Amino acid sequence: MDIGSTIRAIRKRKKLTIPQLCEGTGLSKGFISNVENNKTSPSIATLESIASFLKVPLPYLLLQKEQRMQVVRQAERQHTTTGIEKLRVEHLSTQGNLRMRIVEFPPGASTGDHPHAHEGEECHFVLNGTVVAEQGEDSAVLEQGDSFSWNASVPHKVTNTRDQPALVLIAVYRELDS
Repeated sequence: MDIGSTIRAIRKRKKLTIPQLCEGTGLSKGFISNVENNKTSPSIATLESIASFLKVPLPYLLLQKEQRMQVVRQAERQHTTTGIEKLRVEHLSTQGNLRMRIVEFPPGASTGDHPHAHEGEECHFVLNGTVVAEQGEDSAVLEQGDSFSWNASVPHKVTNTRDQPALVLIAVYRELDS
């Protein structure tokens, strides 16, 4: 865990000096230096004091880099095409077990000839157009602004039944293999 580098980066971003951090926390300059260089492991109480002075939540200091906010700029998004229907998938963001995508369904396109199933849960929001969502015996016509969700382990299918493209925002949560 690289808590020291996190503390140093926050301190510098806030334009604070080590002496100011020492004065605000009551900790010595040598100790703060050792913390920032990861040469010592501070106690939770010490971390609480540092976090309070830096005005950041204590848990933020404990996050690993991949657990922190991830930004994907529009120009940096990955795009893929999937299936014989050529669904265009725009990969928006991934955090742990959660993925968020925008899927463009061309006119008449669907997620496949037959309903499919996989592990996880899905939430959908229709950004544009009209789709029919089917799962088991349930079926619904959904238009712009409508949303739906389901347990993805039950076979399901989404179809654009109109002559205009449909855009659907999809968030998929799937447990990672242990």
